[in-house]
Amino acid sequence: MTKNVVLKEKNNNGILTLSFNRPDKLNSYNEYLMTSFRNGLSEAEADPAVRLIVVRGAGKHFSAGADISWFKELSAAPHAEQVRAARLGADTMRKLNTLNKPSIALVHNACFGGATGFVAACDVAIASEDSRFAVTEVRLGITPAPILSLIVDAMGARQARRYALTGETFGAEEALRIGFVHKICSVGGLDEAVEPIFEGMLKGAPGAIADTKHLISTVAHKEYDVNLAEKMAVKSADGRTTEEGIEGFTAFLEKRKPAWAPD
Repeated sequence: MTKNVVLKEKNNNGILTLSFNRPDKLNSYNEYLMTSFRNGLSEAEADPAVRLIVVRGAGKHFSAGADISWFKELSAAPHAEQVRAARLGADTMRKLNTLNKPSIALVHNACFGGATGFVAACDVAIASEDSRFAVTEVRLGITPAPILSLIVDAMGARQARRYALTGETFGAEEALRIGFVHKICSVGGLDEAVEPIFEGMLKGAPGAIADTKHLISTVAHKEYDVNLAEKMAVKSADGRTTEEGIEGFTAFLEKRKPAWAPD
């Protein structure tokens, strides 16, 4: 295949956009797209010029989930091949979820099946009013295992029990109500709606953002006991002596922007 199934575009502020680019297939993903997307994430993580990653779909939809043709091929493949494909999906979602840079999903129209995992794995999700979501795997006789922990984290176990067990479709308003997305906007308004998020993230120090993202995963669902409190206190103190910590505090005192903030 020579088609760029994942488009990559980086602007001068270090915002990298990765766009699913199979609009004729409703941006459904196959092995080639999943591999290309995962490689794009690895490249972004290694590039110091990239400050944050945007995930979106080209054309009329975000993504309709897995390509049915790929599923048909896998159904006739040896078990080892099926496991390898499942690992590819799970590893890609893990990569997006644990990325050392912030990620934002911009969703429009269809977001079904495994595609909901991309949204759940991103740090921030914004959906236009025409967005439709569904965790549809059980209707195909399978489980959404590779994305289930992400779905539970994003919408909570109680809501996951409803939507992962029924496979029913829900819209942007419901996605906002249950916490699956953070914000909704008018159709065609995603680029405008995300600007305040960009501005806020670019004001943060890259290293501090990476550490904070990691710490959120570390402390989530854990009791704030004496050991965790001590660990967090030491982490906070250590941060004040880093290059970013010194620059940030100095910039505050001098009433100027820190070095990492855009002009």
